[in-house]
Amino acid sequence: MPSGKKGVPKAHPHYHGHEAKPTAHLDASSSALFHTDFSYSSELLSFLDGKQLLPQEIPFPSDLIQAHHEHGYLSYEKGLTKTKHGWRCARCGNEDPHFFATFPCARCQAMCTYCRKCITMGRVSECTPLVTSRVRFPSVSYPNPLAWSGTLSPGQKRAAEAVEKAIMGNGELLVWAVCGAGKTEVLFQGIARALEIGKRVCIATPRTDVVRELAPRLKQAFPSVPLIALYGGSDDRGKFAPFVISTTHQLLRFSRAFDVMVIDEVDAFPYSVEPMLEYAVAKARKETSSLIYLTATPKRSWQRDVRHGKRQAVTIPARYHGFPLPVPAFEWCGNWRKQLKRRRLPRNVLAWVQSRIEAGKQAFFFIPHIEVIDPVVRIFKQLDERIEGVHAEDPQRAEKVQAFRDGRLPLLVTTTILERGVTVPNIDVAVLGAEDRIFTESALVQIAGRVGRSAQHPSGDIRFFHYGKTREMVAAKRHIERMNKEAAERGMIRR
Repeated sequence: MPSGKKGVPKAHPHYHGHEAKPTAHLDASSSALFHTDFSYSSELLSFLDGKQLLPQEIPFPSDLIQAHHEHGYLSYEKGLTKTKHGWRCARCGNEDPHFFATFPCARCQAMCTYCRKCITMGRVSECTPLVTSRVRFPSVSYPNPLAWSGTLSPGQKRAAEAVEKAIMGNGELLVWAVCGAGKTEVLFQGIARALEIGKRVCIATPRTDVVRELAPRLKQAFPSVPLIALYGGSDDRGKFAPFVISTTHQLLRFSRAFDVMVIDEVDAFPYSVEPMLEYAVAKARKETSSLIYLTATPKRSWQRDVRHGKRQAVTIPARYHGFPLPVPAFEWCGNWRKQLKRRRLPRNVLAWVQSRIEAGKQAFFFIPHIEVIDPVVRIFKQLDERIEGVHAEDPQRAEKVQAFRDGRLPLLVTTTILERGVTVPNIDVAVLGAEDRIFTESALVQIAGRVGRSAQHPSGDIRFFHYGKTREMVAAKRHIERMNKEAAERGMIRR
């Protein structure tokens, strides 16, 4: 029996019986009477606990699944339901007609509608049931689960207390903390209290890189608690744990699973622009649960709500080490795109890179679009053969990032995929084409936040190379300066 699954499960309180039907001709209201004398499979039920899955995602015999449905332990729910205006997908919440299509279905012997919005996670169609468990196992508590022995700064301590209060009161809270403030450590106290009383916890983030970075840190902080990391291709998919760190996309497979939901980097792409992911978060939470948002760059409407007292929030305007945030410098570099077409780059850009190589200082070099990477890397390799480039579709993405972490690469050319979530102690950062629309205030603040994150190296150079200053560039610089000013006024900056 899986860890944390002890005792006899209890039926959902609102259970009513109907005759079982074949899955291809599912009646949404169909369910079976709960049979307490049924010899249930604890492995199957624990696998499905808090999940909503397609039948082909369940690694158990179909007759076993059907028997559990007939005896009231599992529910078959329609994947698609008819609405006034078309269809609605139960897994991702999509109702946009543009994201539905039809195909000749061998299962129902008809033209069958399916959802294209979440197709990458398996096809949900008219005749596809989504399988959920109708039982709950007793929760397991973990006494004194936190093994972290670090200390919190005054700003972190204040935020940690606010997080704990929100978790214990099933409330909602925004933690607005500058890059490098130690947001993860701020969660520890509240998560520990939740695990002590048997709450199930999820930290969700839009980026796979962030999941990979946080998972080992969290396992080290909570060594006695089973923890799984979920992302595309993860080995932990299908496992149960009371503590989960997941990409927001993977939450589409959950339903009413978590007592505590933490959304890290709530402003990051794709969560910030994809309503489906917000729906996934809402579906994965239990009806009574807490919701904690973490970000260094909340969207402007949220910032206004915080200022006007319309959103519960706690701010940390200084990093844990007490040094001010490095402020970016703007440097005009002319029409760099035109020069790149001629296989050249502006002299001041090359000089900046050359000086990093000579000083032995690692650097991130951000570019606005994937097609720029190869020509830029070819030019930089004339300065140092070890320089590499990376982007979201790069099959060697993880290996290159790790090589940079290990100090084997002097400079890494990257798109905005590395604007957050990757921490290297002592680096400088440059942006080429900071005027591009991809570089929003939020993105530029996050990029600047890669610098000066460690107490041993609290400063560094941030250079925005541009062909004309933009409002977003100016807003990003002002954002950083405003946080430094607030931190100084609150006595959080070292003198």
